[in-house]
Amino acid sequence: MRNTLTIATRGSRLALWQAEHVKSCLQAIRPGLEIRLNVIKTKGDIILDVPLAKVGGKGLFVKEIEEALLNGEADLAVHSMKDVPMELPEGLILGCVPPREDPTDCLLSHKYDSVAALPPNACVGTSSLRRQSQLLAQRPDLRIESLRGNVDTRLRKLQEGMYDAIILASAGLKRLGLSAPHMHALDPHTFLPAVGQGALGIECRENDYELFTLLAEMEDSATRVCVEAERGFLAGLEGGCQVPIAGHARLLDNDTLRLEGLVAEVDGSRILRCSKDGHTSQARRWGLELAGEILEQGGKGILEKLYRQS
Repeated sequence: MRNTLTIATRGSRLALWQAEHVKSCLQAIRPGLEIRLNVIKTKGDIILDVPLAKVGGKGLFVKEIEEALLNGEADLAVHSMKDVPMELPEGLILGCVPPREDPTDCLLSHKYDSVAALPPNACVGTSSLRRQSQLLAQRPDLRIESLRGNVDTRLRKLQEGMYDAIILASAGLKRLGLSAPHMHALDPHTFLPAVGQGALGIECRENDYELFTLLAEMEDSATRVCVEAERGFLAGLEGGCQVPIAGHARLLDNDTLRLEGLVAEVDGSRILRCSKDGHTSQARRWGLELAGEILEQGGKGILEKLYRQS
Protein backbone atom coordinates (compact mmCIF):
# COMPACT_ATOMS: atom_id res chain seq x y z
CA MET A 1 0.00 0.00 0.00
CA ARG A 2 1.62 3.28 -1.08
CA ASN A 3 1.29 6.21 1.25
CA THR A 4 1.35 9.08 -1.25
CA LEU A 5 -0.82 10.13 -4.18
CA THR A 6 -0.71 13.03 -6.62
CA ILE A 7 -3.88 14.61 -7.99
CA ALA A 8 -3.69 16.49 -11.30
CA THR A 9 -6.05 19.45 -11.51
CA ARG A 10 -6.67 22.72 -13.25
CA GLY A 11 -5.80 25.84 -11.29
CA SER A 12 -9.14 27.65 -11.13
CA ARG A 13 -10.74 28.19 -7.75
CA LEU A 14 -13.50 25.71 -8.59
CA ALA A 15 -11.09 23.07 -9.90
CA LEU A 16 -8.97 23.40 -6.78
CA TRP A 17 -12.06 23.10 -4.57
CA GLN A 18 -13.01 19.91 -6.39
CA ALA A 19 -9.50 18.48 -6.05
CA GLU A 20 -9.34 19.37 -2.36
CA HIS A 21 -12.76 17.79 -1.85
CA VAL A 22 -11.61 14.52 -3.39
CA LYS A 23 -8.39 14.74 -1.39
CA SER A 24 -10.29 15.07 1.90
CA CYS A 25 -12.62 12.19 0.98
CA LEU A 26 -9.67 9.91 0.21
CA GLN A 27 -7.90 10.87 3.41
CA ALA A 28 -11.07 10.16 5.39
CA ILE A 29 -11.13 6.69 3.85
CA ARG A 30 -7.41 6.12 4.48
CA PRO A 31 -6.12 8.32 7.34
CA GLY A 32 -2.46 9.19 7.05
CA LEU A 33 -2.48 9.12 3.24
CA GLU A 34 -0.36 11.97 1.90
CA ILE A 35 -1.86 13.70 -1.14
CA ARG A 36 -0.36 16.56 -3.14
CA LEU A 37 -1.86 18.56 -5.99
CA ASN A 38 -0.20 19.02 -9.37
CA VAL A 39 -1.76 22.15 -10.87
CA ILE A 40 -1.76 22.12 -14.67
CA LYS A 41 -2.81 24.76 -17.21
CA THR A 42 -4.90 23.42 -20.08
CA LYS A 43 -5.55 24.90 -23.51
CA GLY A 44 -9.01 26.00 -22.35
CA ASP A 45 -7.45 27.90 -19.44
CA ILE A 46 -4.92 29.70 -21.60
CA ILE A 47 -7.20 30.86 -24.45
CA LEU A 48 -9.66 33.20 -22.76
CA ASP A 49 -10.28 35.81 -25.46
CA VAL A 50 -12.11 33.46 -27.86
CA PRO A 51 -15.55 31.85 -27.38
CA LEU A 52 -15.25 28.13 -26.59
CA ALA A 53 -17.20 27.18 -29.69
CA LYS A 54 -14.52 28.84 -31.86
CA VAL A 55 -11.49 27.40 -30.05
CA GLY A 56 -12.29 23.99 -31.55
CA GLY A 57 -11.33 20.48 -30.61
CA LYS A 58 -12.37 18.18 -27.80
CA GLY A 59 -10.75 17.90 -24.42
CA LEU A 60 -9.94 21.60 -24.09
CA PHE A 61 -9.81 21.30 -20.31
CA VAL A 62 -8.37 17.80 -19.88
CA LYS A 63 -5.76 16.93 -22.53
CA GLU A 64 -2.70 18.25 -20.67
CA ILE A 65 -3.96 16.70 -17.45
CA GLU A 66 -4.35 13.31 -19.12
CA GLU A 67 -0.80 13.59 -20.43
CA ALA A 68 0.37 14.07 -16.83
CA LEU A 69 -1.41 10.83 -15.86
CA LEU A 70 0.14 8.90 -18.71
CA ASN A 71 3.60 10.30 -17.94
CA GLY A 72 3.36 9.32 -14.29
CA GLU A 73 3.35 12.92 -13.09
CA ALA A 74 0.05 12.25 -11.31
CA ASP A 75 -1.90 9.22 -10.08
CA LEU A 76 -5.41 10.55 -10.58
CA ALA A 77 -7.18 13.57 -12.03
CA VAL A 78 -10.33 15.32 -10.88
CA HIS A 79 -12.48 16.68 -13.71
CA SER A 80 -15.82 18.36 -14.10
CA MET A 81 -17.60 15.53 -15.87
CA LYS A 82 -19.03 17.84 -18.54
CA ASP A 83 -15.47 18.63 -19.71
CA VAL A 84 -14.45 14.98 -20.22
CA PRO A 85 -14.45 13.82 -23.87
CA MET A 86 -16.26 10.61 -24.75
CA GLU A 87 -13.10 8.77 -25.77
CA LEU A 88 -10.40 8.51 -23.12
CA PRO A 89 -6.77 7.98 -24.14
CA GLU A 90 -5.55 4.39 -24.21
CA GLY A 91 -4.38 3.39 -20.76
CA LEU A 92 -6.74 5.69 -18.85
CA ILE A 93 -10.14 4.96 -17.31
CA LEU A 94 -12.89 6.76 -15.42
CA GLY A 95 -12.14 5.16 -12.07
CA CYS A 96 -14.82 6.83 -9.98
CA VAL A 97 -17.93 9.00 -10.25
CA PRO A 98 -18.78 10.49 -6.81
CA PRO A 99 -22.27 11.73 -5.81
CA ARG A 100 -23.57 14.49 -8.06
CA GLU A 101 -24.18 18.10 -7.08
CA ASP A 102 -27.12 20.12 -8.46
CA PRO A 103 -27.02 19.66 -12.28
CA THR A 104 -29.06 22.74 -13.19
CA ASP A 105 -28.04 26.02 -14.80
CA CYS A 106 -28.62 29.21 -12.83
CA LEU A 107 -29.55 32.71 -14.06
CA LEU A 108 -27.79 35.39 -12.02
CA SER A 109 -28.59 39.09 -12.08
CA HIS A 110 -28.42 42.21 -9.95
CA LYS A 111 -31.90 43.36 -11.04
CA TYR A 112 -33.94 40.55 -12.58
CA ASP A 113 -35.19 37.34 -10.99
CA SER A 114 -36.04 35.24 -14.05
CA VAL A 115 -35.63 34.94 -17.81
CA ALA A 116 -39.16 36.30 -18.25
CA ALA A 117 -38.35 39.37 -16.11
CA LEU A 118 -35.44 40.47 -18.33
CA PRO A 119 -36.25 43.66 -20.27
CA PRO A 120 -36.44 43.65 -24.09
CA ASN A 121 -32.99 43.30 -25.71
CA ALA A 122 -31.34 42.54 -22.38
CA CYS A 123 -27.71 41.43 -22.54
CA VAL A 124 -27.02 37.93 -21.20
CA GLY A 125 -23.50 36.59 -20.81
CA THR A 126 -22.60 33.02 -21.75
CA SER A 127 -20.14 31.28 -24.07
CA SER A 128 -22.23 28.12 -24.20
CA LEU A 129 -24.12 27.54 -27.44
CA ARG A 130 -26.34 25.12 -25.53
CA ARG A 131 -27.39 27.86 -23.12
CA GLN A 132 -27.63 30.43 -25.90
CA SER A 133 -29.97 28.33 -28.03
CA GLN A 134 -32.34 27.53 -25.17
CA LEU A 135 -32.40 31.17 -24.01
CA LEU A 136 -33.18 32.45 -27.50
CA ALA A 137 -35.91 29.83 -27.93
CA GLN A 138 -37.66 31.41 -24.94
CA ARG A 139 -36.63 35.02 -25.61
CA PRO A 140 -35.53 35.71 -29.23
CA ASP A 141 -35.04 39.39 -28.38
CA LEU A 142 -32.15 38.80 -25.96
CA ARG A 143 -28.58 39.82 -26.85
CA ILE A 144 -26.15 37.01 -26.07
CA GLU A 145 -22.58 38.14 -25.40
CA SER A 146 -19.52 35.96 -24.86
CA LEU A 147 -18.51 35.36 -21.23
CA ARG A 148 -15.25 33.58 -20.45
CA GLY A 149 -13.07 33.25 -17.36
CA ASN A 150 -13.43 31.49 -14.03
CA VAL A 151 -16.54 31.79 -11.85
CA ASP A 152 -15.20 34.74 -9.85
CA THR A 153 -14.29 36.64 -13.01
CA ARG A 154 -17.74 36.10 -14.49
CA LEU A 155 -19.47 37.29 -11.34
CA ARG A 156 -17.23 40.38 -11.25
CA LYS A 157 -18.19 41.23 -14.84
CA LEU A 158 -21.86 40.93 -13.86
CA GLN A 159 -21.31 43.22 -10.88
CA GLU A 160 -19.55 45.77 -13.07
CA GLY A 161 -22.68 46.02 -15.22
CA MET A 162 -21.29 44.42 -18.35
CA TYR A 163 -24.35 42.14 -18.52
CA ASP A 164 -27.97 42.30 -17.36
CA ALA A 165 -27.68 38.63 -16.41
CA ILE A 166 -25.33 35.68 -16.80
CA ILE A 167 -25.80 31.94 -16.66
CA LEU A 168 -23.54 29.64 -14.63
CA ALA A 169 -23.74 26.05 -13.43
CA SER A 170 -25.50 25.80 -10.07
CA ALA A 171 -22.98 23.21 -8.89
CA GLY A 172 -20.01 25.56 -9.08
CA LEU A 173 -21.86 28.31 -7.23
CA LYS A 174 -22.86 25.94 -4.45
CA ARG A 175 -19.41 24.40 -4.12
CA LEU A 176 -17.79 27.82 -3.79
CA GLY A 177 -20.57 29.43 -1.79
CA LEU A 178 -21.02 32.24 -4.33
CA SER A 179 -24.15 34.23 -5.04
CA ALA A 180 -25.73 37.26 -6.70
CA PRO A 181 -28.68 39.43 -5.60
CA HIS A 182 -31.01 37.43 -7.84
CA MET A 183 -30.46 33.74 -8.56
CA HIS A 184 -32.94 31.58 -10.46
CA ALA A 185 -32.31 27.87 -11.04
CA LEU A 186 -33.43 26.88 -14.54
CA ASP A 187 -35.63 23.80 -14.30
CA PRO A 188 -34.40 20.91 -16.52
CA HIS A 189 -38.00 20.44 -17.67
CA THR A 190 -37.64 23.68 -19.65
CA PHE A 191 -33.85 24.23 -19.75
CA LEU A 192 -31.70 21.13 -20.14
CA PRO A 193 -28.20 21.16 -18.62
CA ALA A 194 -24.98 19.94 -20.21
CA VAL A 195 -24.16 16.25 -20.29
CA GLY A 196 -22.49 15.38 -16.99
CA GLN A 197 -23.11 18.80 -15.43
CA GLY A 198 -22.78 18.80 -11.64
CA ALA A 199 -20.88 15.50 -11.60
CA LEU A 200 -17.19 14.90 -11.01
CA GLY A 201 -15.11 12.30 -12.81
CA ILE A 202 -11.94 10.83 -11.34
CA GLU A 203 -9.62 9.56 -14.06
CA CYS A 204 -6.67 7.25 -13.47
CA ARG A 205 -4.49 4.65 -15.16
CA GLU A 206 -6.37 1.46 -15.95
CA ASN A 207 -3.70 -0.79 -14.39
CA ASP A 208 -3.69 0.96 -11.01
CA TYR A 209 -5.70 -1.69 -9.14
CA GLU A 210 -4.73 -0.46 -5.69
CA LEU A 211 -6.15 2.97 -6.49
CA PHE A 212 -9.36 1.40 -7.88
CA THR A 213 -9.97 -0.23 -4.52
CA LEU A 214 -9.62 3.11 -2.77
CA LEU A 215 -11.77 5.01 -5.28
CA ALA A 216 -14.55 2.42 -5.01
CA GLU A 217 -15.32 3.84 -1.57
CA MET A 218 -16.33 7.13 -3.23
CA GLU A 219 -18.35 5.71 -6.12
CA ASP A 220 -22.04 6.64 -6.40
CA SER A 221 -23.88 4.12 -8.56
CA ALA A 222 -26.89 6.36 -9.24
CA THR A 223 -24.69 9.18 -10.52
CA ARG A 224 -22.62 6.75 -12.60
CA VAL A 225 -25.74 5.34 -14.29
CA CYS A 226 -27.15 8.77 -15.12
CA VAL A 227 -23.82 10.04 -16.41
CA GLU A 228 -23.35 6.89 -18.54
CA ALA A 229 -26.76 7.49 -20.17
CA GLU A 230 -25.97 11.15 -20.84
CA ARG A 231 -22.54 10.36 -22.22
CA GLY A 232 -24.02 7.63 -24.40
CA PHE A 233 -26.30 10.28 -25.88
CA LEU A 234 -23.35 12.58 -26.54
CA ALA A 235 -21.35 9.73 -28.07
CA GLY A 236 -24.21 8.88 -30.40
CA LEU A 237 -24.21 12.47 -31.64
CA GLU A 238 -20.40 12.55 -31.87
CA GLY A 239 -20.60 15.90 -30.11
CA GLY A 240 -18.54 17.86 -27.63
CA CYS A 241 -19.20 20.48 -24.98
CA GLN A 242 -18.90 23.36 -27.48
CA VAL A 243 -22.05 22.55 -29.49
CA PRO A 244 -25.78 23.08 -28.71
CA ILE A 245 -26.34 19.61 -27.23
CA ALA A 246 -27.94 18.99 -23.84
CA GLY A 247 -28.67 15.81 -21.91
CA HIS A 248 -30.05 15.03 -18.48
CA ALA A 249 -30.87 11.68 -16.86
CA ARG A 250 -32.58 10.92 -13.57
CA LEU A 251 -33.71 7.77 -11.82
CA LEU A 252 -37.45 7.12 -11.71
CA ASP A 253 -36.84 4.20 -9.31
CA ASN A 254 -33.97 1.84 -8.50
CA ASP A 255 -34.17 0.11 -11.89
CA THR A 256 -35.49 2.73 -14.32
CA LEU A 257 -34.00 5.95 -15.61
CA ARG A 258 -35.40 8.71 -17.76
CA LEU A 259 -33.06 10.39 -20.21
CA GLU A 260 -33.90 13.65 -21.97
CA GLY A 261 -31.79 14.95 -24.82
CA LEU A 262 -31.69 18.05 -26.98
CA VAL A 263 -30.09 19.35 -30.16
CA ALA A 264 -30.80 22.92 -31.21
CA GLU A 265 -30.14 25.59 -33.77
CA VAL A 266 -27.74 28.15 -32.30
CA ASP A 267 -30.32 30.94 -32.69
CA GLY A 268 -32.99 28.89 -30.91
CA SER A 269 -35.23 28.80 -33.98
CA ARG A 270 -35.45 25.01 -33.80
CA ILE A 271 -35.23 22.83 -30.72
CA LEU A 272 -35.27 19.04 -31.03
CA ARG A 273 -35.98 17.38 -27.69
CA CYS A 274 -36.79 13.73 -26.96
CA SER A 275 -36.85 11.44 -23.94
CA LYS A 276 -36.50 7.73 -23.28
CA ASP A 277 -37.09 5.49 -20.28
CA GLY A 278 -35.08 2.31 -19.77
CA HIS A 279 -33.52 -0.12 -17.34
CA THR A 280 -30.47 1.21 -15.55
CA SER A 281 -28.36 -1.77 -16.64
CA GLN A 282 -28.50 -0.51 -20.24
CA ALA A 283 -27.87 3.17 -19.53
CA ARG A 284 -25.37 3.79 -22.33
CA ARG A 285 -27.55 1.93 -24.83
CA TRP A 286 -30.54 4.22 -24.13
CA GLY A 287 -28.30 7.23 -24.67
CA LEU A 288 -27.14 5.92 -28.03
CA GLU A 289 -30.70 5.11 -29.08
CA LEU A 290 -31.99 8.53 -28.08
CA ALA A 291 -29.20 10.13 -30.10
CA GLY A 292 -30.26 8.11 -33.13
CA GLU A 293 -33.85 9.30 -32.78
CA ILE A 294 -32.84 12.95 -32.57
CA LEU A 295 -30.47 12.62 -35.53
CA GLU A 296 -33.31 11.16 -37.62
CA GLN A 297 -35.63 14.00 -36.63
CA GLY A 298 -33.25 16.60 -38.04
CA GLY A 299 -30.44 16.75 -35.54
CA LYS A 300 -27.97 15.44 -38.10
CA GLY A 301 -28.57 18.40 -40.38
CA ILE A 302 -28.30 20.90 -37.55
CA LEU A 303 -24.98 19.51 -36.32
CA GLU A 304 -23.50 19.10 -39.80
CA LYS A 305 -24.28 22.74 -40.59
CA LEU A 306 -22.68 23.85 -37.34
CA TYR A 307 -19.51 21.83 -37.93
CA ARG A 308 -19.19 23.28 -41.43
CA GLN A 309 -19.32 26.78 -39.99
CA SER A 310 -16.80 26.15 -37.22
